[in-house]
Amino acid sequence: MAIKDWPVQERPREKLLRAGAKTLSDAELLAIFLRTGIRGASALDLARDLLQRFGGLRPLLAADRKEFCAMPGLGEAKYCQLQAILEMAHRHLGESLTQGDILTSPETTRHYLHSRLQPYPHEVFACLFLDNRHRVLAFEELFQGTIDGASVYPREVLRRCLHHNAAAVIFAHNHPSGIAEPSHADERITRQLKEALALVDIRVLDHIVIGDGQSTSLAERGLI
Repeated sequence: MAIKDWPVQERPREKLLRAGAKTLSDAELLAIFLRTGIRGASALDLARDLLQRFGGLRPLLAADRKEFCAMPGLGEAKYCQLQAILEMAHRHLGESLTQGDILTSPETTRHYLHSRLQPYPHEVFACLFLDNRHRVLAFEELFQGTIDGASVYPREVLRRCLHHNAAAVIFAHNHPSGIAEPSHADERITRQLKEALALVDIRVLDHIVIGDGQSTSLAERGLI
């Protein structure tokens, strides 16, 4: 049955307009993007099939061009539309914290860091540089690694802190596995960085681990 033949309250687009995008499942959101299905399958059926084939929304959005376009119901036009949507979202979220903003809400900070790092299929270690009033000086992605980890060099972190004349920092890195549980290695490098930066009076306020739809603060765990 085509989606247009469903009861109005069950149609993804009408549900979004009535209750907001957050109430929709991954499959319903994807169905709105697809707009149409294929022979024998509605847009929602196709969305569910794609999510199952890719293993979820995140790997689908991160799929390369060849893999994406090979799927039924997709193709280059849909790939271009998706890349444009992702880039617009990235630019919009990237502007949520700008130079000179004062960090007044932990949630805003975590949301910003999540939006910047969660989409990567590999691990990325980043730093938010702050002045002594916790105003944003800069955000930098300092190290990139494989899906298993990234090498973090305290000397380079210190060099970038001095470059920005930072008085405090917030570290963040993503876990491509989607699980936001800090590892022993995460705790160890945080201690090393905190000790190195303390020698030049730069405070480490937090280290946030970004997962798939969740994040964990080492400061809240009492590990900083």
